[in-house]
Amino acid sequence: MKVIISATAALLLFMLFATSSWGGETLPRVRSKGVVRCGVSEGLPGFSMKDKNGRWTGFDADFCRAVAAATLGDPEKIVFVALSASARFPALLNRDIDLLMRNTTWTLGREVLLGTAFAGVLYYDGQGFMVPSKSKVRKVSDLNGATICVERRTTHVEGLADYFGQQGLRYTPLVIETLPDVKTAFFSGRCQAYTSDRSQLAAVLMDVPEGPRRFNILPDVISKEPLGPVVKRGDEEWFTLVKWVLFSLIEAEELGITKENVRAAKTASMGPAVKRFLDADGKFGKALGASPEWTVRIIGSVGNYGEIFDRNLGSESALNLERGLNRLWNKGGLMYAPPFE
Repeated sequence: MKVIISATAALLLFMLFATSSWGGETLPRVRSKGVVRCGVSEGLPGFSMKDKNGRWTGFDADFCRAVAAATLGDPEKIVFVALSASARFPALLNRDIDLLMRNTTWTLGREVLLGTAFAGVLYYDGQGFMVPSKSKVRKVSDLNGATICVERRTTHVEGLADYFGQQGLRYTPLVIETLPDVKTAFFSGRCQAYTSDRSQLAAVLMDVPEGPRRFNILPDVISKEPLGPVVKRGDEEWFTLVKWVLFSLIEAEELGITKENVRAAKTASMGPAVKRFLDADGKFGKALGASPEWTVRIIGSVGNYGEIFDRNLGSESALNLERGLNRLWNKGGLMYAPPFE
């Protein structure tokens, strides 16, 4: 009898611990307020910026909408908060936003020192350099002795120092507080090069008349820059929900489920993999704390990962970026979702 009582007590303690560690404050707060507050850039074409009608568009903005669709059942129940690189983590840690989607690189220091958690990789990128076409610079080593513009509190500051130090190259960093000010400094000639994520450099060129003709993005890539959604650490419920929203976008593309056919797939004769993904019996959504038909709402709102990429960054966009490492795992890329089982 004592053994049974001890075992029961241990089980109850385990259940209490599991419940307290699983539940968090973010999802209840989001539901109470009826919106997801999403931190985005000050305006970066392809990732997050307002269109002529004042609507936020872009890769990061669409992911925010996917989270709102999964959480509240409506992709438009969202508030976008424009943030500089310096302001993004304080905004998250101070609970001014629920989710950070500002082309932010996943690093060890940002997780263990700042107290954040990255829910995965939405876009694999790398640090590159942009220079005026009229300059004689064709590779990074040609920048020896140059002044280089870089945005404060980004991984690019340290990446620049690491690479130039390893290569024995001299440079003068011009570290600037905000993205708009970095662009102004570079395009006004205050520095000979501008360093950032290669995708960001391509996006910046879209704001410049005849940008691709007047400026070159060098072929060199000096770092790994895995960009992804960020939440405050310690809220497992919210972290898990955001993580599986990301995996849903990837899995949908692999299964051939699109914005156009997702509702038809729901009513058609489904194979077991599609049936599990669409969460026909609702068990996954209920356990996640998501809205009913959460995967159907996500894909029906923004499409699958490939559709989001093509629309904002790829073949259907002005950027026309190659998918590269952002292809599915079975097509030569790194995009991979765990099984929906």
